[in-house]
Amino acid sequence: MLASIIALVSSLVITAIFLPWLIMYMHAKKEGQEIRDEGPKWHQKKSGTPTMGGTIFVLAAAISTIWVSLWQHSLVKVSWILLLSLLGYGLIGFFDDGIKLRFKRNLGLRAWQKLALQIVIAIVIVLIAASDRFKFSLPIPFIGELTGIAIFVLFLIFWLVGYSNAVNLSDGLDGLATGLSIIAYGTYAYLAYKQHDEAVLIFCMSVIGGLIAFFIFNHKPAKIFMGDAGSLALGGGLASVSIFLHRPWSLLLIGIVFVCETASVMLQVASFQTTGKRIFKMTPIHHHFEMLGWSEWKVDIVFWLVGLVGSLIYLGIWG
Repeated sequence: MLASIIALVSSLVITAIFLPWLIMYMHAKKEGQEIRDEGPKWHQKKSGTPTMGGTIFVLAAAISTIWVSLWQHSLVKVSWILLLSLLGYGLIGFFDDGIKLRFKRNLGLRAWQKLALQIVIAIVIVLIAASDRFKFSLPIPFIGELTGIAIFVLFLIFWLVGYSNAVNLSDGLDGLATGLSIIAYGTYAYLAYKQHDEAVLIFCMSVIGGLIAFFIFNHKPAKIFMGDAGSLALGGGLASVSIFLHRPWSLLLIGIVFVCETASVMLQVASFQTTGKRIFKMTPIHHHFEMLGWSEWKVDIVFWLVGLVGSLIYLGIWG
């Protein structure tokens, strides 16, 4: 447990030291987030806010995970898989953010380009797991386990792509995705502790440390956004943690807000294309509540509470 606390502190300190430097650098270069025209009009004042802050806490978490795991002799293949999920998806987001900044637009990588890169990372993860004789099985509630590498690969791709994009969709308000991720990773850190899985515990605590320091600069009014470099990395990391703790379905409750954010977009698109009518005033759903007159802080706090309740329900029943 002491090692995991040291990992948290290490990541927190690294992020706290280097994030202000990135903010100053972005301001000096006049590089900032381009706010999409379809979003709430009052978000336009955020245009120009430095972004790509996720780069710092992702690297801080990776560095802390590696050195603490080496110190504890617990740098195993699962550690590398989790780091690959975090850094790999973070790198995709980094390229996406970089293109947006370079061309001063809200569109980065094409959807098919993102998907192709995400699938490649998922395949590499499977290859690493196979070399460690990982049991490729998928637990199905009330049914049993489905075994077979093909089923596992398809599920892994779906889970990684789905949750990396789900966290990305949730990153639309100051501090929202950061707070939700702290809750989710904190829940998995507790589960890893209960399962005596030191590798996963150190990884989760490293991510939490970086996020705590990042939140200081990301809460409303945000001085910097995490960008896709942060949100895609966090989602990929969460998906991998849930799978390699052998609790994949836990993410439906622990990440319930991420699920609702994604579902709101899917329902909105389906409804509009089939009936010409919109279910929500705007999606993802956090914007719907903004359009109803909720302040950003109110949306943040309510959504964080929903995420916390989802986690507590899971821990109360299956923890």
